[in-house]
Amino acid sequence: MSAFLTGTVPGLFNYWVVIALMMIGFYTVIAHDNLVKKLIGLNVFQTSVFILYISMGYIHGATAPILTGGPASDHAVYAHPLPQVLILTAIVVGVSTTALGLALIVRIHEAYGSTEEDEVLAADFVTQEAEQAKEAARSRAAKAAEPHAPGGGDDGAEHDHERDQDHDYNYDHERDRRR
Repeated sequence: MSAFLTGTVPGLFNYWVVIALMMIGFYTVIAHDNLVKKLIGLNVFQTSVFILYISMGYIHGATAPILTGGPASDHAVYAHPLPQVLILTAIVVGVSTTALGLALIVRIHEAYGSTEEDEVLAADFVTQEAEQAKEAARSRAAKAAEPHAPGGGDDGAEHDHERDQDHDYNYDHERDRRR
């Protein structure tokens, strides 16, 4: 039993590191409300996946898959290059998505004044309620000012263009106000 523990457990050290990093990254994403901390947690989790794939692709005593043509190359053990290529690609994609995430967080901070998830959601909810109240008041005013067709029916076709223009103006005005 002790031979198993001394021979196998240290050989699996990379996998223990992967599990620890995955749990740290996952906990960071779940436990923190700050968007920057969540992004850091995602990066830690992503790094653990990189280490997992690199560990699985590792072959003890293997060399780079470059054929030299000599007699020593006939008995050489070569490492498969595909896991390394995939991880390099994943690192590039990870860096670019992190940059995009940081840009979005900066934009959220400019718009809402905070990077805390709860504060951003609360501010967004207040803004949404205000927009709905404005739309309801505008709709009531439009219905009150609308002339009625004979017989009580009104298709509203003559006011569709005006409503569309008002909606575009309100949308642009609200967007500019948030900046």
